[in-house]
Amino acid sequence: MTAQPRQTGDFTTSSQIIRLSIAALFIGITCAFIAIVLLKMIDFFTNLFFYQRLSLAYITPTHNHLHAWGILPPIIGALIIGLMARYGSQKIRGHGIPEAIEAMLINKSQINARVAFFKPLSSAISIGSGGPFGAEGPIIMTGGSFGSLFAQFFNMSSIERRILLVAGAAGGMSATFAAPVSSVLFAVELLIFEFKPRSLVPIAIASAVADATRMVCLGPGPLFPMTPLFHVTAPLLGAATVIGLSGSLLAVLLTWAIYRVEDTFRRFPIHWMWWPALGGIVVGIGGLISPRALGVGYGSIFAILNVRLTVYTIVALLIVKTIIWVVGLGSGTSGGILAPILIIGGSFGGLGGELLHVAHPGVWALLGMSAIFSGVTRTPFTSVVFPLELTHNLGALLPLLVTASIATGLSSLILPRSILTEKIARRGLHLTREYNTDPLQMHYCREIAWIPEQSLPAPPCRPLR
Repeated sequence: MTAQPRQTGDFTTSSQIIRLSIAALFIGITCAFIAIVLLKMIDFFTNLFFYQRLSLAYITPTHNHLHAWGILPPIIGALIIGLMARYGSQKIRGHGIPEAIEAMLINKSQINARVAFFKPLSSAISIGSGGPFGAEGPIIMTGGSFGSLFAQFFNMSSIERRILLVAGAAGGMSATFAAPVSSVLFAVELLIFEFKPRSLVPIAIASAVADATRMVCLGPGPLFPMTPLFHVTAPLLGAATVIGLSGSLLAVLLTWAIYRVEDTFRRFPIHWMWWPALGGIVVGIGGLISPRALGVGYGSIFAILNVRLTVYTIVALLIVKTIIWVVGLGSGTSGGILAPILIIGGSFGGLGGELLHVAHPGVWALLGMSAIFSGVTRTPFTSVVFPLELTHNLGALLPLLVTASIATGLSSLILPRSILTEKIARRGLHLTREYNTDPLQMHYCREIAWIPEQSLPAPPCRPLR
């Protein structure tokens, strides 16, 4: 009996999706607890470094009383990171997302268990000691590591490992920011390299379950509630255009500056283990000027969106946060990039709104966040939905779409690679993030090939001798 060929459909879906979805359910729950544990670890080290007490209570370095001694915690924390990177795992250096992409490209989506252990610990120490980074990058890397290890334990294929790695990364981001839709979009636009149900469904399940688990443990609600926008005006759309253009230029400058700083550190005649400590000196000095620039800075994001900072405070935060983040990340320490981008972008947009005395300066701050986020990461859809999920300010949808589209287009025109792919390109791997359709799948064979009207006669057959 001749086997019947499988009928073609809209998507190449098989029973594999059921197995991956069940795995993603478990991974999403686990990643939510990983995110919660990491956030508590950050609180623990912040209390330890800046207030000399053992506590898991939420606290920021902003109101510490160390005075001039406040320069020491970032240096000590960075020195510990350097030692952990050299004698633990060098993969903990940086913000984690390029490492996750690299694991998928050249290592068959396999991540070492040492990375899953040292990455969150090093990031908690780095951020808790005042490092101007976010928790989301390390959580994305740790969640991806768990997804990869889960797939390796059950001897899954490299494609299935890749899907579960990204599902873990999306679950980690969702649990950190309470942004499940943005986490799925971020995974599709940056990590998974395909748009198929076999990957989209498990990633969405992991993200949704992680956010639901977070709500049970930490409570519902947007992470940064703000005054909603009810009416979109023509001047606001014009402002969205200007912020998209100017924010894109700032994003390009940030990307360029980080890698110039990294190149500068490479020229130092000392082992790279000491680079984070040198960067920690700059971070400590910056913290003396603007304590709000230290740590994750979620409180500062909330204050910017709700117009609770003076112009002087916003200016100091914008300048200091930018400098210490660029130097800190370029020195090779451990920490994420999303929260710093939100602070820099919010300060940038909010400052413009305050100086021009506009009706909605908080919305200008939100647009600045979207512009810098989109210009740095080149993820336009995530850059629209992410601010909406963080604030639940659905009235800002149209201005955000304008800002994110312009920022993505201009930054892509000026700079060929983003901050996330430049490091991969420097290691000899070219990554194309465009989704293309095979033109041969859009036509029938009869539209491409044909039977010629004239043919050559067959040669005469000669008898064999």
